[in-house]
Amino acid sequence: MDILALATGNLLQPAVLFFVLGMLAGFAKSDLSIPEGVVKTMALYLMLCIGFKGGVEAAKAGLTPDFLVSALTALILSFGLPVVAFGILSLFPKLDRSTRAATAAHYGSVSAVTFAAASEYLRGQGVPYAAYMAAIVAVMETPAIVSGLMLAGRGGNREQRAPMGEVLREVLLNGTVVLLLGAFVIGAITGDRGLAKIDVFVNPLFQGILCLFLLEMGLVAVRRLMSANKLTPGMVVFGIAMPLISMSAALGLCALLGVPHGNWAMMAILAASASYIAVPAAMSLALPRADAGVYLPLSLGVTFPFNIIVGIPLYLWIAQRLA
Repeated sequence: MDILALATGNLLQPAVLFFVLGMLAGFAKSDLSIPEGVVKTMALYLMLCIGFKGGVEAAKAGLTPDFLVSALTALILSFGLPVVAFGILSLFPKLDRSTRAATAAHYGSVSAVTFAAASEYLRGQGVPYAAYMAAIVAVMETPAIVSGLMLAGRGGNREQRAPMGEVLREVLLNGTVVLLLGAFVIGAITGDRGLAKIDVFVNPLFQGILCLFLLEMGLVAVRRLMSANKLTPGMVVFGIAMPLISMSAALGLCALLGVPHGNWAMMAILAASASYIAVPAAMSLALPRADAGVYLPLSLGVTFPFNIIVGIPLYLWIAQRLA
């Protein structure tokens, strides 16, 4: 499929257009806002739907070699990409080691909202992918955080920080991870009969809630970017280049390990995304000296908009050409 057609199809999605509307409202300094409690409820709803529907479909497929090789690929990417990001960030001497490590961890972990937007886009384009990719999202959360902490701890000065066990507890009990994995398990247990009972809740409402949530994300992304006074042009370039590097690594690993071709696009999208929920929570606890004024605007203000508007159709086009 032509890249221009894919890009047009993505830009004309209601969810993406609402995201752009949020960005425009943010740039115009509109007083448009969604109450924090509503935003959290919408995020929980999206995770429930993604996990539950993924569990239902994964139960039909069973624990296959394809799932295992996809999970292995995800683990390698999540643990390895922070090392690559940390090496690139070393080119910015003004960033201390803790900030480089914390930022690198964001780029090995994943954005579940990017996954939600990509799911709707791929479905609209008629591009199938395995339902167990919802579980892969959860698989990719934790290894990146462990990798980032190891990078922060290597070398001379080890800063005072929370014990690893406390950090992992924070990560594994993070609301996003708990609900995503829990809903996946419940979906796998109840199957189609369970889906039939809550179908009205998890299917017809999903697209509308996603649009409203991305409207808020557009507002937040712009406000983070406008308030970021520590991002240099070079760091902004990193926020765009790193997803491209991660996407290339994901596709190369998919080819090397034999990941099913249908999963290549989604694996590339997940690798290219950057966490802005689970990892910031873990880094604020584990590396309190790391500068949140760098890693949050980068992941949420630069990488997230790039992926939502440009990246998803680009990664799909490249994956289709290679696969």
